[in-house]
Amino acid sequence: MDTGLDRLVADDFALLAGRKVGVVSNPTGVDAQYRHLVDLMHASGKVNVVAVFGAEHGFRGSAQDGGSEGTSVDRRTGITVYDAYEASGARWEQLLAAAGADTVVFDIQDVGVRFYTYIWTMYVSMVAAARLGLRYVVLDRPNPIGGTAYGPMLTAPYASAVGLKAIVQQHGMTVGELARYFNAEFLPAEAGRPVELEVVTVRGWERTMFAADIDLPWVMPSPNMPTPDTALVYPGTGLFEGVASITDGRGTTRPFELIGGLATDFDHRWCDRLNDRDLPGVRFREAYFVPAVAGQHPPMLNRLCAGVEIKVVDRAAYDPIRTAVAMLVEARRYPAFAWRADSYDPVRPYWVDKLTGSDRLRTMIDAGAEVDEVVGAWAGELAAFELRRRPYLLY
Repeated sequence: MDTGLDRLVADDFALLAGRKVGVVSNPTGVDAQYRHLVDLMHASGKVNVVAVFGAEHGFRGSAQDGGSEGTSVDRRTGITVYDAYEASGARWEQLLAAAGADTVVFDIQDVGVRFYTYIWTMYVSMVAAARLGLRYVVLDRPNPIGGTAYGPMLTAPYASAVGLKAIVQQHGMTVGELARYFNAEFLPAEAGRPVELEVVTVRGWERTMFAADIDLPWVMPSPNMPTPDTALVYPGTGLFEGVASITDGRGTTRPFELIGGLATDFDHRWCDRLNDRDLPGVRFREAYFVPAVAGQHPPMLNRLCAGVEIKVVDRAAYDPIRTAVAMLVEARRYPAFAWRADSYDPVRPYWVDKLTGSDRLRTMIDAGAEVDEVVGAWAGELAAFELRRRPYLLY
């Protein structure tokens, strides 16, 4: 299998000849030999890389969630690396103009989830490039969790840094496909025109494939995404960022696979009840752990937590968002259960609402809705999204 970067290298960077290139990338932008895009371009002498732009976690990937590395000069190449995490469209225009770029190249491994912020870095930089009349090249990579879409649609009142535009929670698209979707569906209204877009496609990927099925290198897309197993569960268990009383497993060796609350508040019954549901493609192991990183859940730091480890036994049958809904429904039985509320946003205080794209999931679970009712509430919008995305699919 060849990624867009592999194909660009094989073609001796001909696509970028004579261009002034600004690169949006992070540690995942490597070829089959783990050589980084920026290093390859710089060493080739055939590509004029005028700047690099870092997303969340930074260009070299050292920052934790919600952080970046700042603006600096890359020690290996001497190229200026601009901090572009959460940059507005106007800020992107300033950065691109200051760098003198006429072409933007995006190469980051996404994990297929709306609230994973790299796709929104791509979107905002596409808008800026369109306004400036620049060319935009996406070096495509497989979606590590396959090509199937799941989950609720983002609604406009809940747009945020973890979801700017209306796509479903697990979009089932590659970044190249998303770029095509964004370019046609959103850029004409926001930028006044589409960007001049080119996608260098992956060769050999099919929508039924997962990261574990293919021979491409796995580089952590972020510090708490260590393995393809993490990515597989993340579309669902990422929602536990929105629960104040339950940790999402950051600070363990299995983030997003180990989920639990303080052992004084939660117990083995959570695991037993989940296994009794016989959810497709997944089993649960009773688990006890001590998080070494506070993450979004400071009360759990260095304290014994009780909960579950998620074991996916059939990837094709597994629906991570339905599974997470079942986990939330059962966790809601415990008196200690509490949603995370953020004082900085009094109009939309609940973080889970931003993650799911509306207040529907939270209010339905609080009202005692069962799993099928919650999941069924978004069936129509999911079906509509699947039809709408079809013209933009490449694989």
